[in-house]
Amino acid sequence: MAVSGRKSSDFRGSISKGSAEDFDHSCEPCLVIGKHVEAHGFCVECQEYLCKNCYAYHKQIKATKSHQLLDKKNMGQHTFQRTDSAVCFEKCTIHGNEIIKFFCTTHEYLGCTDCITLNHRACEIDYIPDKCAGIGDTEEYRETMRKLEQKIKELDEVTKRANVEDREIDTCHDKALQEIIKFRKEINDHLDQLQMKIQADIDKKKSADKQNLQEMIKIFSNISADISKLKSNLQDSKASQQHGQLYINIKQAQSKLKSDEVQKAEESLAQTKTQYIFERSKDLENAISKQKIFGTFRLVTPKEKKTIDKLTYKDDINVRTKSDKSDCYIRGCALLSSHKIVLADKDNSKLKVVDRQSKVVLEEKSLDSGPRDVTVLPQDQIAVTMPESKEIYIMSTAGKLSIIRKIPVTGECRGITYHQDRLYVICCDPNCVRILDIQGNVQNTISLNDKVFCYPNYIVFNEDSRLIYISNFLTHKVVSITLQGDVSAVYEYKEVRGPAGMLILEDGSLLVCCRVTDSIHRISGDLKQGQTVIDGLTDPRSICYNHYQQEVYIGGKNQLKVFSV
Repeated sequence: MAVSGRKSSDFRGSISKGSAEDFDHSCEPCLVIGKHVEAHGFCVECQEYLCKNCYAYHKQIKATKSHQLLDKKNMGQHTFQRTDSAVCFEKCTIHGNEIIKFFCTTHEYLGCTDCITLNHRACEIDYIPDKCAGIGDTEEYRETMRKLEQKIKELDEVTKRANVEDREIDTCHDKALQEIIKFRKEINDHLDQLQMKIQADIDKKKSADKQNLQEMIKIFSNISADISKLKSNLQDSKASQQHGQLYINIKQAQSKLKSDEVQKAEESLAQTKTQYIFERSKDLENAISKQKIFGTFRLVTPKEKKTIDKLTYKDDINVRTKSDKSDCYIRGCALLSSHKIVLADKDNSKLKVVDRQSKVVLEEKSLDSGPRDVTVLPQDQIAVTMPESKEIYIMSTAGKLSIIRKIPVTGECRGITYHQDRLYVICCDPNCVRILDIQGNVQNTISLNDKVFCYPNYIVFNEDSRLIYISNFLTHKVVSITLQGDVSAVYEYKEVRGPAGMLILEDGSLLVCCRVTDSIHRISGDLKQGQTVIDGLTDPRSICYNHYQQEVYIGGKNQLKVFSV
């Protein structure tokens, strides 16, 4: 085939001499199949010399009949002048010596001259050098780039989830052991044997899971080795021209390829994707002196969800203390352990730790200003928003409450929640969600539309739907947004007045504190329907859930109200 930038006469030197006939120019399509035929014409678009038959055929087929052809008289004066930007270089995957020059719009197929001639004669064909001018500035190019970028983002997100899954087995094991050890500290030493038994059960589960995964890996390795051996046998038999053995090897390989052993191994691997958690013994928590079951771990699947069908009033816990200078309004609450709740008392500038069993305030921690909201972190830590100083306090709950560090935040910080090593914080002036790591480094900022978010208040994160829910006090709305900041849905109903603290349940629905109507409203995760489930409260502002005791705690004026599930 002729090369751009060379005179056509230069090509003759590449034709072997000593043949029956030597020509100034040979037909290039015929050269591909080893024939030396004198050229009687030249195609400007294809940059090829053509014999009489190829010349005539070139004028007949749909893909090339519109090309500019030069007869034998004029072809010698032609020099290749196509610009580099329009030259195609990519080789055809089917015809390795040919260059891709055409695109079949009918079948969306890229091909060389041979491809188009053999399989796409009647199709609508684009000649790429004629169509490519200025394509880098077209909407087609820009749209393709946008879609590629979006696909990369989607793949990155899938990869992140895969990495989380990869660590899940060890994470479940570690969390279960942490709960066991933490619970064990709260009971008498005579339970040592029971503790060892449950730890052994969990270790056994981990060992079994690890062993099962290793067996799966070994199976895949053996299958891969078998296939590699079959491939090697095929190559060896062909090289040694042992046709009988090659036939046998081919049939063996085909039989192996039909086997469903890979699918079965994948199905077995999929069945191992379970999680387990440690569940405390309720009998031990209520009466730890009794020799009952220490606790159990149970397997849970990602699809398992608990649904709270009914909330029943249980009792009240008085959270106002003698040292309080004003009424205690609980702006934020979070569960520390099976019977300890931490409260944010903004008006008295305190954090309080309440014991559920004795119903007393165990500890008070005075702060420089009033805390707004609180969320629990790993390793016996909490994060507290301090709107007046525009800071987040990272505090230890091991022993007495103590400040570990203070993180400055741009804007007045209000609601806060924690998810997968990230803090999600509602900030005002400007209205936004700031996403930080535990050290205080800002990872992302999601701007909030001022028309929708007049007074953003509290925040919760839905891991399943990857949505953020925000309560808006002044506009009486609950809004869900994506991680990119797009509004997903808005809930606005006459019974939801002054929404404040929120709790997301395992079925994806929300319990929302409504301060103006003194009620708790339950809303579906898609924000399409809801209903009031508790009324007659006094200024409810915060809410949290105790999955150990199956209780919901609602913080209001001077009291923490307890409802059983």
